[in-house]
Amino acid sequence: MISLSAIKQRVRTYSPAVLELSGNKQAAVALVLRQQKDEVQALFIERARHQADPWSGQMAFPGGMVESFDADAKQAAERETAEEVGIDLSDAGYLGQLDDQQGRHRGHLRGIIVRGYVYNVEQSTSVQSNYEVEDIVWVPIRRFLDARHYTHVTHPVEPDETFPGIRVSDKEHQVVWGLTRRFVASFFYCINIQFDG
Repeated sequence: MISLSAIKQRVRTYSPAVLELSGNKQAAVALVLRQQKDEVQALFIERARHQADPWSGQMAFPGGMVESFDADAKQAAERETAEEVGIDLSDAGYLGQLDDQQGRHRGHLRGIIVRGYVYNVEQSTSVQSNYEVEDIVWVPIRRFLDARHYTHVTHPVEPDETFPGIRVSDKEHQVVWGLTRRFVASFFYCINIQFDG
């Protein structure tokens, strides 16, 4: 498996695909990495269940909408990460940006552009969830390359649609799919590792 130092080098030199905003709403997420013994792990949250949240209960990276008081999408990702999991990314190692992703949700969420930023934190970094987060999971990145964890997810609103997903823990419902899975794929593309999940 690729080392953290190699990941840092590849993310820092990557030129991300940037989508034109053209009046679309914008959101941002943070892919937070840490070295834990001999493996690199990524932080995921299980979103708390709220009727008003279109991503309710899903596995995701910390993040949210870019607000008018945010200087840019990167600042929004850092603010949301501090709010949701208690990590101050201004003290972290910023590595770079992943390819923009187009939100594919229906209705009022059509047209969202989501930007993803990659950070490295110390192994000892503590986390503290807020009311938006049901659970915090550190996932070894090698898990995403193991087909034994691959599955399919039925869309929560459109039950005739299914999407590929990856179980990220021993809890059956903790599956990364949709937009977050596309960011995972973008990350592996960025670090030049084939991803088939």
